[in-house]
Amino acid sequence: MLQIVTPTSLSSLSNPIANTMEHLSLLDNHIPGNTTLITAVELERFVNLRSLALDFCDFTAEMARVLADSNHVPLHRLSLLIHNISIMHKSLENMPEDENWKALTRNSTNLRVYIMAFNVKSDDMLRILKPSIPLERIHFDSYITCVSGAVVDLISRQYDKFLTHFILMNDVIDMSGFPDLSDNRNEDPLVLLAWRCTRLSLLAVHGYTVWAHNLIAIARLRGSDLKVLEVTEESIDFDQGELADQDVDPVHNLIEQVSLGLGRPWHAVMDIELFSVFTEPTRHFYREMQSFSEGI
Repeated sequence: MLQIVTPTSLSSLSNPIANTMEHLSLLDNHIPGNTTLITAVELERFVNLRSLALDFCDFTAEMARVLADSNHVPLHRLSLLIHNISIMHKSLENMPEDENWKALTRNSTNLRVYIMAFNVKSDDMLRILKPSIPLERIHFDSYITCVSGAVVDLISRQYDKFLTHFILMNDVIDMSGFPDLSDNRNEDPLVLLAWRCTRLSLLAVHGYTVWAHNLIAIARLRGSDLKVLEVTEESIDFDQGELADQDVDPVHNLIEQVSLGLGRPWHAVMDIELFSVFTEPTRHFYREMQSFSEGI
């Protein structure tokens, strides 16, 4: 059972209790603001932490150095919520650099990271995603800005040995249609993700154009190892060649080919409310963070 501690109760914890805690979640239940919930100095007392969850803007280079110290047991799970409002009120200037991540993973060789980015600009994500982060799960959720193909490409190149979960949610209202990550690119970033990230077991997409032939390619590349492939029906598009073939029903062909690739029956998600990750983003982060950290 995770021990959820508030900033108010944190300071009142005795050193013996702080020294024995293995799981610590410090996240504001309200919209992130300019309040820092924990400092590196306060974190020094928690020498037995195995999992930690907090606002990314609170996770500083100094905090990474504290966790990398040999006085601390190896950290196994780190869950980070990146919110555009936190970035506005706080800053990315003190975030860990790549050398901080390298030092942390030297002390915590089994560390895995889960990131949820809510309404975060692609330029900020390109700054945040350092090469040495052992990123296992990432979830983008937005109704203001869209993830760029460059971010997806970076993730597939840097985290190919770790990534298992990739979730892409977009509720931006755009009359011109959903953004196309493969626009002006020779290769679709999601196909490259499936090709490079050989441990990928969950891929969920809503609100981005997923071309039918690319969806088939993803299913064939990952096969039965891709335990969850969820794409909303409205996100799927067909090229003119597929639509022009009068002898083949493109929807039926898509279902058949993806099912063959995965080795099991497959259908697009017809209703967004049936989407496994369809929930209020912060609530989903809490739920996912707990399942991510349990059993270590």
